[in-house]
Amino acid sequence: MWVYILKRLLLMVPTLFGVLLLTFVVIQFVPGGPVDQYLAEARTGQGGGAEGGSVYRGAQGVDPQRLEQIKALYGFDKPAHERFIQMVGQFARFDLGTSFFQNKAVSQLIVEKLPVSISLGMWTFFISYLVAVPLGVAKAVRAGSRFDLVTTLLVLIGYAIPGFVLGVALLVIFGGQLQWFPLRGLTSSNWEELSWGARILDYLWHITLPLTAMVLGSFAVTAMLTKNAFLEEIRKQYVMTARAKGLSERQVLWKHVFRNALIPIVTGFPSAFIGAFFAGSLLIETLFSLDGLGLLSYESVIRRDYPVVLGTLFFFTLIGLVTKLISDLCYVWVDPRVKFD
Repeated sequence: MWVYILKRLLLMVPTLFGVLLLTFVVIQFVPGGPVDQYLAEARTGQGGGAEGGSVYRGAQGVDPQRLEQIKALYGFDKPAHERFIQMVGQFARFDLGTSFFQNKAVSQLIVEKLPVSISLGMWTFFISYLVAVPLGVAKAVRAGSRFDLVTTLLVLIGYAIPGFVLGVALLVIFGGQLQWFPLRGLTSSNWEELSWGARILDYLWHITLPLTAMVLGSFAVTAMLTKNAFLEEIRKQYVMTARAKGLSERQVLWKHVFRNALIPIVTGFPSAFIGAFFAGSLLIETLFSLDGLGLLSYESVIRRDYPVVLGTLFFFTLIGLVTKLISDLCYVWVDPRVKFD
């Protein structure tokens, strides 16, 4: 197993390199880079950039010498291949660079935004599995019944509706028309002044709509996977043997079938756990104005803040690769018969 783990760790290096290279090449052809963003802000009188101050002189435009200084400020005075090599060297030291427009280290921005994404991801993961696994077991036990057909229809409808579409509908109905829930943020403006009990209620009040939009579509796959895994195990010979020995249906189901049926579900825990943090949060965080990693990534792409774009991509990719390795190792933990030869 240790040889397998070493091979997987070594394979992460070319994978990370390839992802960064492909993204870096694409970025070179995207119009409206950070220099253009800086000049656009100067034209509108906002100053902006890493050092502030207006550089735009009306009809005279920007002085060529000043323009070269701006390019040097963002590192665009160097050829693309030198910038890429420098970036890879920084990332190898886990130095993700500094934001062009927020004057903060990318790692600091990630740490600041991570609690919001973790909050959404934790709730999404636990609620999804707490609903999906019991629902899948109930569907397997009652396979072909009216309960199975109705719940399958409801699950597939929830899965078919994109999270951001459901989020828009929830915002319009419950946030706009009925005004039962807030339209943005995770807490109220006076949250610091509230008691601990009021803070918890305020937080749950704010997170209800975004969490509903994320959860409804996320547990469909887990529910159907649980059902199919249980159905496959129920048809096996050892289940018939256990029933022939006189064991009750509850003992057969929970003592024998449950452990074997959970293998594909448990091994997917790490991926689902991390995926709940990052995969579906971008649109939801943007829609509900939640200041997390998804919103940070979206705003950095819009503003062409390339250090943040590449830094967060490196972080997400590294987390994804490590999570995939942990998922594969979970097979051995759940079923010792699995070998990585």
